Amino acid sequence: MTVLSIRKVGDPVLRQVAEPVTVFDAELRRLVADLNQTLAGANGAGLAAPQVGVSLRVFAINPNLPGNDRKLDHLINPGLEFPDEEEQSGPEGCLSIPGVFLDTKRRMNVVARGLTKHGDPVQVVGDGLMARCIQHETDHLDGVLFIDHQDGEGQERILATLREASWGSRVKVSPH
Repeated sequence: MTVLSIRKVGDPVLRQVAEPVTVFDAELRRLVADLNQTLAGANGAGLAAPQVGVSLRVFAINPNLPGNDRKLDHLINPGLEFPDEEEQSGPEGCLSIPGVFLDTKRRMNVVARGLTKHGDPVQVVGDGLMARCIQHETDHLDGVLFIDHQDGEGQERILATLREASWGSRVKVSPH
């Protein structure tokens, strides 16, 4: 296992739609292990493959998140469904945008279906923080960052601040 470098906002890979995983081999299992090791080292709730420069539909989640009854630590090729219209709003951050935490509106409940690193089907039902994490990481797989969920004025304010950061010189509004 290896701790990988986390890409920062402005890196083009963070704005690309990731490719579906089609091969379930040792290389994929190594990627999942590396994502989990990197996530643990960063003390985060989730980490998507694009955040380490790999444009595949894979993310790692902290198995200790509330609502993670299965203790699942990754999901591949996720598809999300929302069983109701209930929403939540609360602080959200991102390992690719260090030090920025913003109130972000998400759905309260989610059903995520995907695959394990062995290609076995899995379903995760989450609420609260677990639902927020699953939605956040799935957004990464679609080239969307949590700052894209801000209103126009808030988004421009954040983008101006990020452009001043040494790693944020190429920050743009998402086309999504």
